[in-house]
Amino acid sequence: MKSDKGFTLIELMVVVVILGILASIALPNYQEYVRKGNRTEAKSALLEAAQALERYYSVNGTYLSGSALASVYKTSVPPGGTALYTIAVVGTPTADSYTLQASRSGTMSGDPCGNYLISHTGVKSLSADASKPLSYCW
Repeated sequence: MKSDKGFTLIELMVVVVILGILASIALPNYQEYVRKGNRTEAKSALLEAAQALERYYSVNGTYLSGSALASVYKTSVPPGGTALYTIAVVGTPTADSYTLQASRSGTMSGDPCGNYLISHTGVKSLSADASKPLSYCW
């Protein structure tokens, strides 16, 4: 008597369903992991720009300078990708104050953390359209 060896259609379907469930859990977690990495890059660029302005202020006694403010404008672009954040001075800077903003763009444009802001005093905040709390994003 000869017996057939192999998998039944039911067994294969169970495996496909299990793989689908695992993929539906893994994909959102991976996407959030990538977004967190992009946010970290934007925060680092923002803090670097603020430090550059503080160094300029300690030497010159003012934030108002074409070269100091021009050095702040940066775009965060991943290797081989499109811009994710743009760092710029918002509002009108004075000799003694400024506010920097990391504005979302590209794939980060719908990010729930909104745009990142930091003032000359080091106060960190988020734009009004942020749906996540400051403690989660910063």
